[in-house]
Formats: sequence, structure tokens, C-alpha cells
Amino acid sequence: MSFIKELSIKHLLATVFLLVVTGGMCRTNAQYTNWWMAVGDYHNWYSEIGTEIEVGWESRQQFGAQWPAIYRYQDMQAANGVWIGAKNVTDEFGINYPTRVVHAGPRVTGSGEFFPVKYEMYCKFAPPTVSVDGVTSYLKDVPEHTIDENMPYDRLIVNEVNTLLGVTMERKIYQFSQQDHDDYHIIEVTLTNTGNTDADPEIELPNQTVEDVYIFYAFRLAICQNSRHVIGNGTGWGMNTMIDFRGDGRKNDTDLDLKATYAWHGYFPGFSQYDNIGGPIWQPDGTAYTTAGDTIGRLGASQFIGIVTLDADSSYLNEAQPSVMSWLGSDEPYFSNNDAYNVTRMTQEYNLMSIQSQDKRHCDVIEPEGKFTEPTGDPAQGSSGGYSNCLGYGPYTLDMGESVKIVWAEGVGGLSREKNILYGRQFKDGTISAKTKNEYVMTGKDSLFNVFRKAYDNYQSGLAIPEPPLPPEYFTVESGGDKIAITWVPSTQSGPVVRGYELYRAQGAYDSSYTRIAQLGPDVTAYNDTDLKRGVNYYYYIQSVGDPADNDGSVPLRSSRYYTQTYDPAVLKRPATDEMDKIRIVPNPFVLSSSAAQIRFGATDSDRLAFFNIPAQCTIDIYTELGEKVISIDHTDGSGDEYWKCRTSSNQVVVSGIYIAVITNGKNGEKAIKKFAIIR
Repeated sequence: MSFIKELSIKHLLATVFLLVVTGGMCRTNAQYTNWWMAVGDYHNWYSEIGTEIEVGWESRQQFGAQWPAIYRYQDMQAANGVWIGAKNVTDEFGINYPTRVVHAGPRVTGSGEFFPVKYEMYCKFAPPTVSVDGVTSYLKDVPEHTIDENMPYDRLIVNEVNTLLGVTMERKIYQFSQQDHDDYHIIEVTLTNTGNTDADPEIELPNQTVEDVYIFYAFRLAICQNSRHVIGNGTGWGMNTMIDFRGDGRKNDTDLDLKATYAWHGYFPGFSQYDNIGGPIWQPDGTAYTTAGDTIGRLGASQFIGIVTLDADSSYLNEAQPSVMSWLGSDEPYFSNNDAYNVTRMTQEYNLMSIQSQDKRHCDVIEPEGKFTEPTGDPAQGSSGGYSNCLGYGPYTLDMGESVKIVWAEGVGGLSREKNILYGRQFKDGTISAKTKNEYVMTGKDSLFNVFRKAYDNYQSGLAIPEPPLPPEYFTVESGGDKIAITWVPSTQSGPVVRGYELYRAQGAYDSSYTRIAQLGPDVTAYNDTDLKRGVNYYYYIQSVGDPADNDGSVPLRSSRYYTQTYDPAVLKRPATDEMDKIRIVPNPFVLSSSAAQIRFGATDSDRLAFFNIPAQCTIDIYTELGEKVISIDHTDGSGDEYWKCRTSSNQVVVSGIYIAVITNGKNGEKAIKKFAIIR
């Protein structure tokens, strides 16, 4: 029997086997668990399959790798992929593959080749509870987790995946909130020859040495979503992404000893209105990504993002790692429809992941004279999707039970929001030239390499950087008639000393400019904000301020703003009134199951009913039409507004029906009776 025929029969048997052990469940459309790492300035999501595939969570091609993450639509990640390949592999059916490669991403799910067996999150301390007007305020939820006070980092994800190769991949992602180390994540990957090929530990390959193992990563980067439809839709999948390297052997990089690859927003031939480097935003694009306020000329895509290798068991081979630093076409056929049973395809893929074929770096091919501030070359070289940054580590030969570890950091640097606005406005009004604007943008490379160096030094120190003080355990913002009342509860967990608190406020939107409105002592736990305008939305965060002695002696560390950031508006409420006939209930009727339920009084809560124009001090008793009491609400904040989350006194969601509200004025006892309807 020929090898190909034998393999075809084997492929059929394997398919039947998967159907049997999964009870007929189709794995090709498997949905994986995904979690955010979101307590520093750099946010990204991670999937239990072991990589972040194209459109792997939300239906957006650009999703993840956000920096600065407080601002909306900063996404720079279009797709990631991880392949693991080896030679002379025998599977559980006894069939030998001269070369075998398993795949997760960029455009395949990993189903049937990668099998998640562990996905856990650890936190150094319990995430603070942040609320605005009684509603929890957050943007990225924190999943079920384990508290480990002894961790030197703020967050840790442990992700273990078995593969068809019998090689288990454990991935650990570390995140720090410390202000000098929150622009990167450290990723540690350990490959172990376990013989396990599935989530079922009884399904094992024969005990064998796995020969010439390579692990290969493809990063499809697209900088950045905020300017996507201003400059061109193709920028959203990286058609204009420029790619560069350090330490790849193509040049004598005597100025830097780090091995890295990185990318930035390059020339986009499809856009001719003005020079597009840095993604200048001159007018709204008709989508949610930009607003009328962006017409000032802000630079919307000045970030530099990249990956720096921190450790790759170089001593194992006595040679430098990564062994492959390449750039490959993002839309080429080898990044789609991958199959761990197609010998011809796998041979081609193994060559891609193990051989550095290009003589020149991508950026040097596009701009041979290095004129990155006056670009004319097409980064896509006429292709439909541009190019991806690729790294390959290996070859490693692993006996049963042997492991190899690879560590890198993914980080971002670039101009601050203020500089993006300043230089973008100057470019739009003609104060500076396109070349000068681009020179400012290109300083982002230095910023990125500063981030790389910090990550490298942190790793070399054993992740022992100075720790910031802990944020408050509770941060509460309450809208009132004459003030916004802010309270907090200090952390009860042991940590660096807190010397005080700093309170910040923005108006209009949570991702606008913040001003420090108070510096407070360590014993203060409340602040009334009265310098406000009625009808304006306000957003806040508070930071614990440490002792300079716990850092370098001169600059105190602060807790991360992302722990206490509010994403829902606080406002000065309506003035109270004693005119009981002016009381209104909104909306009425309240249809919870229809679009009417999207009438929101907060970004994370949609099931609240509002009582407007009520007395400053009053009681709102809510009854069913039969006279059964549902709940009693004490209104005491002095405003004319109160909200109800449509829940009973025992926290049960109310049923459909007619309800009666009896509002009793606390000053004179006068009552008003109002009817309203709730439809579920």
C-alpha cells in the first residue's frame, strides 16, 4: 500500500475516531475561551487555543493589542498564528510522517490539532469594585481567578494545550501595572514531549523522541484601527504595515543587542489626500471609529509595536535564537486551510518555519535608501494583504519528558496623545511639513526599544521590579444634585506603603483628557466634587501614591488607573422639586426584551427605570397591581433623580405587569401615586 493511500485511510479513521470520542460534536467551529490582560497601558486578549487567530473573538479583523488602551479603537492586532513542526513523527495509529506540522491560526481555528487542557487566571489581589450611581462600571471583565499575593506581577494566565505531535505547549502570560513596565506583556512558552495528543490523557503517541522541532509564530499587525477608514480599509488588515528587525543577521546591528521584530503604519498608495504616515485624522470617517472632534488633525496611527526575544534556550543548541526571523505574505495560501494530514503542504510549511529565505529586511526592500520619512514604496508590494512578522525557534530534539522554554515580550511605544494632537494639528494647518511630521512619528521606534529594554531588564532580574502600592478595594462615584460624591476603601491586603491618593477627572468621554483635581492624604477616603456643570458627563479614576523610597528614591510609584477607571458617566442630577405632579417615570412602558431596553443610563447597565423630578428627600414604595410590596427605595442624595434596577427587595428580576409607585415627600409627607408597566 502506498504512503499516500495509507495516509488517506488513516485520515478517515482519525475523523471517525474524533466523532466517537466527542460524541459526534463538530470541532471545526469550536468556540474557545478568551480573556483580557488589561491592568496596564497595553491591553491584549489571549485565547485558550494558544494563539489569537483572525476574527477569533469579535467580528473585527483588528481586535486586540491596544495602546494606549484608555482610548477607543487603538487595536493593532489583525491575526496571530502558531505552528509546531517536527520530523519523523509516528502517530497513534502507527503511521509515520516524514514531516508533520500542527496549526492554530492565523486563519485556522486549531480544532482537531490543538487541544486546550488548562486555562487559568491568577491575580495578585482581588480586582477593585468600581461603581457609578450604584452600577458596577467596567470595560473588560475579569474572569474567575485565583489570588496569589506572592506573585511579582499583577496578572498571570496559564494556558496548556496538547497537540497532535504529542508535544504539549504551556503558555504563561505575565502583565505588570507598574507605570514603567505596563507597555508590554511577557509570554513564556514551554514545549514538552509528553506524548499527549488530546485533552484525554489516555490518548498518547508511542514513546518517541520528537526530532527537529520548530515552533513558529506569525504576527499580522495593522496600525491602527482608529485611522482605518480615514486612510483606507486595507490598513485594517496590514496592507501598509512596514516591518523591520534587529539581530536577524542581515545587518550588523552593533547599536543594539536585542533580537526583535517590529512594525509601523507605512505608506498607503490608495490614499492621496495628504501624507498618511502616522495616520492623520482630518475629518470623521462616517463610522464609530472617529468623531467630529478628530477633525483637529490628530495622528491616529503613530504607534510602533513589536516582539523582542528574552530567552530561547540558546544554550540547548549553542546557537542564537530565534533561528528564523522572516516576513511572509499575510494572504498567501500557506496561511489558510492548513491540514495536519496533508504531507505535501506540511513539507512546504516546515520549510517556511525553519528556513530564513529573504536576504533583506522588508523595510529595506520597500525603501532601499532608508527614506522612511519620505516613503514612496508600496509595503504590500502589490499583494492583497501585506506582510506578517514571523519568528521561528528551533530545531529542538526532545526525548520523552524533555522540555524547552522560549520567552518573549510584546510591547508598544510611540507618541503620547498630546503629541499626536500637537503634531497632527501642526501638519494639518501647514505649520510643519510632512517630512517633519514623519520625523516625529519615527521617534516612536526609540520609544518601543526603550520598552523592549525594560522588558529585557525585568526578565533578567527575575521579574523583581519595584511594586506599586495597591489600589483601593472599592471606588464609588455617586451623582448628586449639588455635587458628585466620591468615596473609596483602602486595600486591606499587605503591600507597599500608601503615602496618599491622587484623584483625576475628565468630562464628556472616558477617553478624553484628565486633570488631577485633588491630592489627598493616606487617611482620606472621601471627596466631594463641586466644581461641575449641569448636563456634563464626568469620569474619574484614583491612584494610590507610594513612597519614593520603594522605587528609586525620587519618583513614587502609583497604582494603575485601570484598576479604578470609571467608564460610566456621573452627572449633576436634576434639581429636586416638591411639586409632586411633575414626577415622571421613564421609560413607561419599559420593554425589557426589545430595543427599548437599550435606553441606557450607564454603559454597562440597561435595565434601570428612572424617577425624575422627585423631592430631595423621599421614599419610593413600589407595589404590584394587587398591592404586594416589591421594594422600598430611600432617596436621600438631595437631587430630583432616582433609579431602580427592576429588581425586588430579594434581588429578583420583576415579572411583566402593571406596577404602582407611591412617592412620599420626606419633608411634608405629601404623596404621589404613579402607574407604570414593565414588559419582559
